[in-house]
Amino acid sequence: MVENYLEKLYAGFLGMNIGIRLGAPVEPTIWTYDRIRNTYGDITSYVKEYKNFAADDDANGPVYFLRALIDDAKDRPLTAQDVARAWLNYAREGVGMFWWGGYGISTEHTAYLNLKNGIPAPASGSIEQNGAILAEQIGGQIFIDTWGLVNPGQPQRAADHGAAAASVSHDGNGIWGARFMCAAIAKAFQTSDVDELIDAGLAQIPADCTYRAVADAVRAFHKEHPENWRDCHEMLVQNWGYDKYQGTCHIIPNAGVCIMSLLYGGGAFDRTVEIATMAGWDTDCNAGNVGTIMGVACGLQGLPQRYRAPINDGIVCSGISGYLNILDIPTFCREVAMLGYRLAGEEPPKALADSYRPGQIYFDFELPGSTHNIRVSDPFFCRIEHSTEHAYAGTGSLSILMDRMVRGDQCKIFYKPFYTRDDFSDARYSPVFSPTVYPGQTVSMKLYLDQWNGNETPGVAPYIRTCSDQKDHLQGYIKLVQHQWIEVSFTIPDTNGNEVDEVGIVLEGYAPASFKTLGKVYLDEFTIQGKSAYTIDIKKQKKDFAAITPFSLDHGAWDLYGGTLNLMRNEPSFAYTGSYYAKDYVFSAPVTPVHGTSHLLLGRALGAQRFYAAGFDEAGKAVILKNDFGFQTLAECDLDWKIGQTYEVEMRLEGNTILLQINGTQVLSVQDDSFNHGMFGCGSCCMGRTSFGNFTFQEL
Repeated sequence: MVENYLEKLYAGFLGMNIGIRLGAPVEPTIWTYDRIRNTYGDITSYVKEYKNFAADDDANGPVYFLRALIDDAKDRPLTAQDVARAWLNYAREGVGMFWWGGYGISTEHTAYLNLKNGIPAPASGSIEQNGAILAEQIGGQIFIDTWGLVNPGQPQRAADHGAAAASVSHDGNGIWGARFMCAAIAKAFQTSDVDELIDAGLAQIPADCTYRAVADAVRAFHKEHPENWRDCHEMLVQNWGYDKYQGTCHIIPNAGVCIMSLLYGGGAFDRTVEIATMAGWDTDCNAGNVGTIMGVACGLQGLPQRYRAPINDGIVCSGISGYLNILDIPTFCREVAMLGYRLAGEEPPKALADSYRPGQIYFDFELPGSTHNIRVSDPFFCRIEHSTEHAYAGTGSLSILMDRMVRGDQCKIFYKPFYTRDDFSDARYSPVFSPTVYPGQTVSMKLYLDQWNGNETPGVAPYIRTCSDQKDHLQGYIKLVQHQWIEVSFTIPDTNGNEVDEVGIVLEGYAPASFKTLGKVYLDEFTIQGKSAYTIDIKKQKKDFAAITPFSLDHGAWDLYGGTLNLMRNEPSFAYTGSYYAKDYVFSAPVTPVHGTSHLLLGRALGAQRFYAAGFDEAGKAVILKNDFGFQTLAECDLDWKIGQTYEVEMRLEGNTILLQINGTQVLSVQDDSFNHGMFGCGSCCMGRTSFGNFTFQEL
């Protein structure tokens, strides 16, 4: 394995998201090259502030499509159809993930509908099926960064994986773009020389393809005119511009921008993503791709703090799992690194294996500069940054500067496990969320005090905040101890059907005004784990991002009224919530069939195409179903259920056993080992209407 693999991977994924965030505010068609130049001049920092940066297709694809290695290609070579199954399983049709611009207009929408209608990959993205114009749009290279990140130092294998992934939706130059980018990313683990990176990419595509031709043209121009990238941009516009290629966003002009940015960026991460942004055309895509390459090549030390700090180690996505949509970057990078070691046929280092804990919140601050998206409520009193001065375990921690706090001054230091629309400046790609922490789980952290001034020792109060009422629930103050690590832990209390959207500590100064508290508190080993037990009070939910909190909705018309969650549909329609990694659990809800024959609860849902369902699915019958890219009846029995009557439906999943209980009586039991964890929810397989009441959930 390459040296410092995890750190370089982390730098690459940060670099990708920096590029996306930098380029997103000036995407076409409103923003042209001239408008960007006239408005912002020479860009050297983010051009727009966000409360939180919403989801972006350039991050959705690299995060979710890589899961083909987890779900299907676990112990065999990757195929295009493996990635196609990830498309079908993790996208909510018509919402989020990528641009749903219509069949024959959006390449991705077209490919998705091809897949849905039984055309497998790679035919789903082929020129034969869709035509050359559609097949050679930019998507071939914008969803593939992680295929380079899991193949460090292996440009050909990275290119092969990227090509398989891109062929779900693209062909021709669309695939060559994927091969180029993946190979360059893989090579960046071994060298930071830009020419070597470009050579590695070009070595994986045909010598006579258009992608190679535009790359050669830019390299030739740069050799003759290395001073001003804008001169090269003018050449691109004249010879390779959008007017030369049909479609919404063709890959060739943007390939030229990427090569230009790499060359004129001079090996500097910041200048490379800035040029890709100022050049116009598909700004977030281009800056994201070159950001990944140069993030790996330059390493963490090459990422300027002005770009890295606003990322704060957190992004959101817009797949079907509201839980997975809340992404901690260091945690995700560990998952990618584990896959990288698996593909290389090597055992991961013990420290990596021990720190990767799916289903837990585990922040150890070991990656250089990592903050794990911890936040402060009042930056006047507190400031956070990564530190190597003190660590409970390992080498890193999070330092919290207390700046002249007196008695009564407070500042919250917290992790945010849930979002609503109010947390975002815009609604890009319609992300939806389920909390990543729940009542019943244990929060634990280590705290160290280094107080410089003040005659009273400051204290902390562990707390959570509930979402709908924005109320802080404090657990009692604890005095810190000078120059000593202490453990602070508490169990998240019952929230009466509300979601937890902050969890952390309230830091309070105890000193009088004449003795202002100044110093640092160090935070390490922040964990949230254990079995959860909670309810979802439907009356406390709201419509949000065209969905309903805390559910991710796929098809159907969903609404809130009468204290119930109501579904009207003319096709299979489902709602998902809860932890993606929950294993053994029991949950229930009042279910009122209003019209139609299918009224179901879902368990161990791993996406739109993988879950168990139980309840009513035909007149006079109770059923347990399995959906594994197609529904199968696992068990059924006679049950004289009636329209308009409310039933307490309970689903229990423990080991390989699935139980269905109606009104306190067990009616079905079956054994199946297809899925051993996943979300829960509700829905229907066919036309009708159903009302669902409050959900009660408990891990076993």
